Amino acid sequence: MNHTESANRAHNTNDTSYPSQYLLLYLIPVIGFFPSLWTLYHKQGSREKLSVSRLSVTLALTWVMGYILLASGTASLNSNLFAVRLLILNSFFTSSYFLVSIWLMLRISKNKYKGLPGFSQLADQILGKYLS
Repeated sequence: MNHTESANRAHNTNDTSYPSQYLLLYLIPVIGFFPSLWTLYHKQGSREKLSVSRLSVTLALTWVMGYILLASGTASLNSNLFAVRLLILNSFFTSSYFLVSIWLMLRISKNKYKGLPGFSQLADQILGKYLS
């Protein structure tokens, strides 16, 4: 095998993993929201790419809304005990967002991505109307 054939093989193996690297980028917690929104706004990419982008945007917006609501509830309370409970709930909510994103990234890296039951359909219905 000469140098050109080995370079072509290396190039072909990189082509198959290239789209999954983009999908992994979209699911990075908080940061992946921006390339996902860009992809949806420009309506570019495959069906799977758009689906992962919609899911990423929906997860991020859900997390931001929940975080803001729990934080504002904590700030407006006079009772310290209830405020601490809301802060703990807020930390569980944030941790679960990060864990779900990492779990989805692992599923994509193993080529077993099927989306999140219920949440993917919600993302397709809500964001599918406006951004795709």
